[in-house]
Amino acid sequence: MDSGFSISSEKNRFECRHPLRDVPPRPYIPPLHSSIYRTSNRNTYGDRFIPNRSAMDMDIAQYLLTEPRRDKENKGVASPSKEAYRKLLADTMLQGRTRILSFRNKPPEKVNNMLPDTPSTTQVQPAKQRRHIPQSAERTLDAPDIVDDYYLNLLDWGSANVLSIALQNTVYLWDASNGSTSELVTIDDDLGPVTSVSWAPDGRHIAIGLTSSDVQLWDTTSNKLVRTLRGIHQSRVGSLAWNNSILTTGGLDGAIVNNDVRARSYTVSTFRAHNHEVCGLRWTGSGKYLASGGNDNLLHIWDLSTTNPIHRFTQHTAAVKALAWCPFQSNLLASGGGGNDRCIKFWNVNTGACQSSVDTGSQVCALLWNKNERELLSSHGYAENQLTLWKYPSMSKMAELTGHSSRVLYMAQSPDGCTVASAAGDETLRFWNVFGVPEVKKPAPKSSFVVGPSNIYSHIR
Repeated sequence: MDSGFSISSEKNRFECRHPLRDVPPRPYIPPLHSSIYRTSNRNTYGDRFIPNRSAMDMDIAQYLLTEPRRDKENKGVASPSKEAYRKLLADTMLQGRTRILSFRNKPPEKVNNMLPDTPSTTQVQPAKQRRHIPQSAERTLDAPDIVDDYYLNLLDWGSANVLSIALQNTVYLWDASNGSTSELVTIDDDLGPVTSVSWAPDGRHIAIGLTSSDVQLWDTTSNKLVRTLRGIHQSRVGSLAWNNSILTTGGLDGAIVNNDVRARSYTVSTFRAHNHEVCGLRWTGSGKYLASGGNDNLLHIWDLSTTNPIHRFTQHTAAVKALAWCPFQSNLLASGGGGNDRCIKFWNVNTGACQSSVDTGSQVCALLWNKNERELLSSHGYAENQLTLWKYPSMSKMAELTGHSSRVLYMAQSPDGCTVASAAGDETLRFWNVFGVPEVKKPAPKSSFVVGPSNIYSHIR
């Protein structure tokens, strides 16, 4: 089990701090065991006083050591022609080198071009430049007393470009278009604190899960409570996921409940397969499959047509919270395990096969796909508390973003897919321009035949 609940006891400190205010930048101090200090230039530059044996040519070194002795022994014996030959041979072999010891590696050998020097008729496409990935956060906001709990989901970014974050009993809204902050609601102590937030697809309504097991639906344009879903769970609701008008909730009781928020009797179906808290829920973009991860180290795949999981994956060895469906391959799911697992696994839900697995070296807290490139972003806990950008499918590291001083529990992606917000136990909310600006695609040439309503209806008999 991953370490969970932790709340700051300094209540007076929260009162004097303003949530979601800009935090002045501070220099990042990496931990003493960081890999930054493990790197050494000794392999490249050698040592100042110890020669690099692998960079030395032993034959030439022996020649330079023994040639002066031979000159003394054969002094006055060699003819002018032999002296000229010896000098020519030395110039050819040594090529101006006079050092016996070497303190640097050999330079890379020049590669001979085996192609003929003839102009090519084919044009070589210029190599695509690797985009610049900023290594520091674009903006940092204060998030005082955010609950440091691995199993909760306290951050979400809606389609209307408004970010929601839960700080103890209060839900705040931050408008990314103008940087304004507003307080949506403060929950009573007997119901809170807030344990999950999730925007509806319309970007107007938001669901709020509570410790009391209730789920509230709020209209953010009017700041009014629309309805409260009661009695669907026996304890706190730590995960939420929308599928059009269906709100799926996951609780500490291990149950997953599908609720139609339009209906008077809102409970549609209940999934029961987890033995412990459900901490991760994700619907595919098409709404066909639901992925659920729990504190029982299990990962399940569901659809609404049955109450039994269509797949049950048991390969993770710690809680499964981080889930992300691939935007360019609808049957591909990425999942991340907790501190005892540390792995990112990729699943083909059509076949039920685990395609690959990567050990990240630390607790995986959240996963996000790049909507425009084949890249995956993961956030981590101890020891580096970093965000790692991976190239898929090779899973080679493209960048490691540091700045948080505590585990990065929550991540959310902007509607345009370019910016990522991360919240951590260090009580900061950071914004990273990690995915860059997508390339503008050239418009396709217009066809002379345009399919319009008149063309469609003319074929109907």
